[in-house]
Amino acid sequence: MRYADTRPQSDVGVKTLPARYYTDPAWLERELDRIHGRMWLYAGRAESIPAPGDYLLFEVGTASVLVVRDDHGKVGAFHNVCRHRGTLLCTKEEGKLPGRIRCPYHAWTYRLDGTLAQAPHMDRVGGFTVDDYPLAPVAVASWAGHLFVNLAAEPPPFAEHLAGLDVRFAHWPMEEMRVAVRRRYQLRANWKLIIQNYHECLHCPTAHPQLNRLSRYLSGDNEPPQPTYLGARMDLREGVATLSTSTAARRTPFPALDDIERRSVYYYALLPNLLLNLHPDYVVTFRFNPRAVDRTDMVCDWLFDRDEIARPGFDPADAVDFWEQTNLQDWELSDRAQAGIASRGYQPGPYSNREELLVALDRWVLERVGQP
Repeated sequence: MRYADTRPQSDVGVKTLPARYYTDPAWLERELDRIHGRMWLYAGRAESIPAPGDYLLFEVGTASVLVVRDDHGKVGAFHNVCRHRGTLLCTKEEGKLPGRIRCPYHAWTYRLDGTLAQAPHMDRVGGFTVDDYPLAPVAVASWAGHLFVNLAAEPPPFAEHLAGLDVRFAHWPMEEMRVAVRRRYQLRANWKLIIQNYHECLHCPTAHPQLNRLSRYLSGDNEPPQPTYLGARMDLREGVATLSTSTAARRTPFPALDDIERRSVYYYALLPNLLLNLHPDYVVTFRFNPRAVDRTDMVCDWLFDRDEIARPGFDPADAVDFWEQTNLQDWELSDRAQAGIASRGYQPGPYSNREELLVALDRWVLERVGQP
């Protein structure tokens, strides 16, 4: 099958951003403040904290957020900072609290709902009351087993952030899925370059021959860019059941999928820090956080239906190996793009008319952050 280029013609004047948008620490600080400090951020899976006292840490920029399930099973989020002298309360990425959150420095102790229970040596401080010093709250929301936090004092409604994706992807039972495999990566690239690499497949014949054998790189169907997400769909080739290293289908498609969904892979970026790959039989998520202009931490989860995981002989290696190879190819390209942009010879170059989502991301960043 041949895929005609029906997208509008672009102009050679539409070019990549100047280097400073990827190399200037001051610009990254503005992004972290005006984008990450105001939007809903993907923090992790609810299954990571199934019982009271279970917690996970989410860090972005200078923020450290403690997401914890309280005694009533409710998930709350708080700045991971003691109200006494500012000590970090927890340092492990995930853990189990013994019914209380106790500061290791001076033993101020908080209930799992964030209220202060004990403050040693404060009994002779005039006007002091534990009611005045709860942990600083952070807004938290959930969708399909995914947990989100928002650092803003007055966050926008979470429904506005999802913008209908909960309805669009309702046929994938992500609430019932579980993480079968988790991989971590450290990239030497700016966070924006990772999204841009994700949202074009013009590099696929060269960089991803195994992907191109299963899904035609020109089959991409991009959705018009939205204020909170970018989205695209690509076709599976005839006779291909999913993206996998196995020639035989190992899992049945999710039962609610329609005919198009069974023949497609969906690539969505829920801005600013979640990439979502939806396949006919599994889902891959990428949570990424900027650490510096040229450093990004990535957590990649492979999600499968929990009943599928419980089957005797369950083996996700075909899906994991496929994306592990593809991921490493993409991370190398992203690192090389960062190095090239940071070099003296870089000059902005023209975008292809098939790179409209990359142009949209540039404009989205400039609109939210403003000109330098």
